[in-house]
Amino acid sequence: MNRHVFLLVGFVLSSGGCSLAPDYVQPESPIPRSWSEGAENSNVDTGADPMLAPDIQWKDFFPDPRMQEVIELALTNNRDLRVAALNIEKAQALYGIQRSQLMPSVGVAAVGDTTRIPEGMSLTGQAYTQETYTVGLGVAAWELDLFGRVRSLKEAALQQFFATQYARSAAQISLVAAVANSYLAMAADRESLQLAQITLETQKDSYELIRQSREFGVASELDLRQAQAQVEVARVDVAAFTGRVAVDENALSLLIGVPLPDELLPDTLESVRAPKDVSSGVSSEVLLQRPDILMAESRLKAMNANIGAARAAFFPRISLTGSVGTISTDLSGLFGAGAGTWSFAPVITLPIFTGGANRANLDAARVDHEIGVSQYEKAIQVAFREVKDSLALRTTLDDQAAAQEALVDAVEASFRLYDARYKAGIDAYLGVLVAQRSLYGAQQGLVNVRLALLANRVVLYKVLGGGDLMQAMKNQGDVQLPGEAKKTREEGRG
Repeated sequence: MNRHVFLLVGFVLSSGGCSLAPDYVQPESPIPRSWSEGAENSNVDTGADPMLAPDIQWKDFFPDPRMQEVIELALTNNRDLRVAALNIEKAQALYGIQRSQLMPSVGVAAVGDTTRIPEGMSLTGQAYTQETYTVGLGVAAWELDLFGRVRSLKEAALQQFFATQYARSAAQISLVAAVANSYLAMAADRESLQLAQITLETQKDSYELIRQSREFGVASELDLRQAQAQVEVARVDVAAFTGRVAVDENALSLLIGVPLPDELLPDTLESVRAPKDVSSGVSSEVLLQRPDILMAESRLKAMNANIGAARAAFFPRISLTGSVGTISTDLSGLFGAGAGTWSFAPVITLPIFTGGANRANLDAARVDHEIGVSQYEKAIQVAFREVKDSLALRTTLDDQAAAQEALVDAVEASFRLYDARYKAGIDAYLGVLVAQRSLYGAQQGLVNVRLALLANRVVLYKVLGGGDLMQAMKNQGDVQLPGEAKKTREEGRG
């Protein structure tokens, strides 16, 4: 009966013990509450009202069907994302180990012991053999968590688990953005390759016409050599863009984790449906929902809990060990009447002198907490700069694209005039040559500017932490707790 009383009292004390961890206080945000006036109101007109990034699902943000299929492949097969998912499972297991320390470890043991007693130790002066058999239900050393040491360690493990979930969400957002940017880069390079191939064919035709004119004594040798040089320049560009397209395909295949199907390859940048525009919102507090910032905050909370565990080390530690069972010198009488036995062994450990180890551990835990605060603030500052950089580029890229389109139109009209004047014998071929180079450069520049404009939308969407990738991570109450449902490697695909 006494055994049951002690165990019951111990369980009540353990459940109602205090915690020495300091109350968690979220650090003040080290950034302004709003963006700059110019950046905040610079929304690109895409024919629809810009939406807040956290409100747009990634499939809505990337409307191109082939790009969506490529992103789906990456979410299923990317190895880095698999590692992030496995890290969650590992953190879940570690949390389960730490949480189990709150409950007693109960086991069944059966022991058979045979001991020979020599003549010198025997009361009868004759040697004999003594046998003892024991079967019991025992409780291993179970710490009564009076000062919250075990609970603080459990809380730290739980926050580390949350951090791995946020890390996976951050990895997923980064993966989607990386796939989209790589897909757009491949589309731009394939369009540039087509432009270079068209230019090469045009240059070949011009060279052939000048060569024929040279045979009739109309064109000069200089015109012929200049046309030949243009052909070789175009060949160099074709070879260069062919290599870039191959490299783009390899990079995209690595991201998606499988060979890229030919039917999903983009034709040109113009053939890809542009990603939607997003708005930065009215407050920079939206950044606090970015998964990398939530991950830094969860780690900070874990460090805060570690302070409680370090403080508890200064106080007594009480452990209970007990067992109940039967014992007999005869195996047949093991379960007979009067064979019952029990033991109860509470152990109290009070630290008196540890050589400063406990104080050093507490100091280290406090320093870790300060490091965590700095890391959390740095994560917010980095996120704020990323968004401001993207917003600063958004308006300038839009203006640059409009100016580049006007430049292409102007240079194209100039080329037509120079070509007509050369064919009419008014001007030399040099004017046509200069106009061709200018037109080709302007067209390639337009492809690059359009790519930069679309890539900026992708980056802005990423740095604002947008889409349904964040829906389960908006606050800690929505984060899946360990043991509720095991995360699979393909979870969260969309």
